Amino acid sequence: MDFLKRPQQLLIGGKWMPSKSGKTFETINPANEEVLALVAEGDKADVDEAVKAARTAFETGKWSSISPHQRTRYLLKVADLIDKYADELAELESLDNGKPVSQARTIDIAGAAGVFRYFAGWPTKIYGETNPSDPAFFNYTLREPIGVCGLIVPWNFPLMMAVNRLAPALTCGNTTILKPAEQTPLTALRLGEIFQEAGAGHCFPAAIVIASALPIALEHHSRRRGQYRHGLRSRCWQLYR
Repeated sequence: MDFLKRPQQLLIGGKWMPSKSGKTFETINPANEEVLALVAEGDKADVDEAVKAARTAFETGKWSSISPHQRTRYLLKVADLIDKYADELAELESLDNGKPVSQARTIDIAGAAGVFRYFAGWPTKIYGETNPSDPAFFNYTLREPIGVCGLIVPWNFPLMMAVNRLAPALTCGNTTILKPAEQTPLTALRLGEIFQEAGAGHCFPAAIVIASALPIALEHHSRRRGQYRHGLRSRCWQLYR
C-alpha cells in the first residue's frame, strides 16, 4: 500500500512535518505483530506548535469566518472522498486495528462518510435569537465558535471516533487538534491527506492539526478552548459560546 511507504508525520498548519525531537514510534499489525509504519512522536513542543497553528488559523478567519454554505461544501467533499477511498481506508483500519475488513468497510468507513454528510447540513441551521425587550433596546444572541478544540480519541473505532469529534467542531467553525490513539493512528493520518485534497490548498487544511502527541500536553495546554475526549458527551451547539 502506497500510504504505508510514505513518512507518517504530523499535520500542522496544513503541512506535514517530523516531530521536533525526531522521535518516532512503531504502529503494529495486531494480527502478526509486524511493524506497519513508523509514526512521528509528538511531545510538548509539538503541541505548542500545533496549538499556535490552529489558533492562528482560527484568528485569521481562514475557517471560522467563511460562509456557512462554503463550510457545507467542504464537509460534503470530505464525505465524498472518504467514499472514494473507502477500500483503502478499510484495509488500513483492519491492518492497524485488527477488525475484519468487511466490518471496517460497512460500519467504520461508511459511518464516517455519513457523519460528515449529516453535519454538513448544520452550518446553515445554527443561529442566534432576537429576544423580546424594551423598544429602546435591541437584544439578540449570536453563536460563535469557541476557538481551538483538542480532540483525543481511542483505538477501538479509530476513524469513526475521530470523525465523531472533528465533524461537529468543524461544522461550528472551530479549528481542531486531533490526537489519535498511538495504537491506531493510520486512518487519522490518511484522513489528514483527505482534508488536504478537499481543501485544495485553501482554508480547510489549516483548520485541522493531526498529531500523535502526548495527551497530557494537549489536555492541559492553556490556549486550547475546547476539549472532547472519549467518554464525554458533546453536542454541536456546545462548541459555540
